[in-house]
Amino acid sequence: MLSLPVEKIDGLFEAIAAQEKLYIPVDNSSGKANFSLWQKGARLSDALKTVRSAKDFFFPKTEHLVSYKIDGKQITVEDPRKDVEDFVLFGVRACDAKSFSIIDDVYLNMTPVDSYYKNRRDHGTVITLACSEPDKTCFCPVYGIDAANPAGDISAWKADGAFHFEANTDKGKKLLDSVKSLLSESDGKAVESAKKEIAAKLGKLPFAHLDLSKFAGKDMLKLFNSKIWDSVSEACLGCGTCTYVCPTCMCFDVRDFDTGSGIRQVRCWDSCMYSDFTQMAAENPRHTQKERSRQRFMHKLVYYPMAHGGTFSCVGCGRCLESCPVNMNIVKVIKAFSEESGTTEEQ
Repeated sequence: MLSLPVEKIDGLFEAIAAQEKLYIPVDNSSGKANFSLWQKGARLSDALKTVRSAKDFFFPKTEHLVSYKIDGKQITVEDPRKDVEDFVLFGVRACDAKSFSIIDDVYLNMTPVDSYYKNRRDHGTVITLACSEPDKTCFCPVYGIDAANPAGDISAWKADGAFHFEANTDKGKKLLDSVKSLLSESDGKAVESAKKEIAAKLGKLPFAHLDLSKFAGKDMLKLFNSKIWDSVSEACLGCGTCTYVCPTCMCFDVRDFDTGSGIRQVRCWDSCMYSDFTQMAAENPRHTQKERSRQRFMHKLVYYPMAHGGTFSCVGCGRCLESCPVNMNIVKVIKAFSEESGTTEEQ
């Protein structure tokens, strides 16, 4: 294990940025943190998590897919893709790191592979940072995510006045080797002590012991037809905020724009909470906000796990709890089902 005094972290950032682009969490004028390109003078945020997840770097909100021009019967296609420059993300939390593997399962491990997403994943190096002070809205332990062991290409811990680093992949080892002259060998005792402290804090979180037994990949129709959806969706505004801050939401729409000199095709994030989501020529398959809300939570807790070996499409980051204007969130759904003695069905 390698370490660096906290007060020397800017020197490490400068050394990494000299090789490739580096992004770190930085507070904005409103005091909220988001990932920003590191420049001299940038201060690493003390915030637990960023408003938007690090997913943006691999699956951006908007993306140019292709351009084409039509001249009579002649069609010219222009592929805008270029190799992405190598880049490093520092300070990714365990929940966001887990979200990458969830999206990977869809965009990399299924056919066809999403080459746009793969291009960014191949060029990005992720340095995670353990959560020394998890927040009351966090519930990652429910999904087996250990905030004290945050994975990534390199895991980092802030403990005993220093940052400590451990490479988990060849990509991570290569990066640490390139800046090894700035780092010192560490016995890891401070990290082990920090891990125990973090584990104790995680166990005391308000939602750390949510019961997921009702979503064990069985009784799908019983869950789907439950009257619980009437009450939990009643206040939903359909604003889509929850999907835009969620690190695992990966739905998109594809739009064509006439530029005057050709057609530019773009994909952009979409939300299952919108009335025109997956709308077809005849109609929208989900007419009510209840149906749309049910789709979101059934996908997170039932559909995705059934298709991906039991892995839930939620990482317990708590962003939806913090951002929903009417306090409708996945925790309320889980608790509603776990507290119900018997699921009743609609007619």
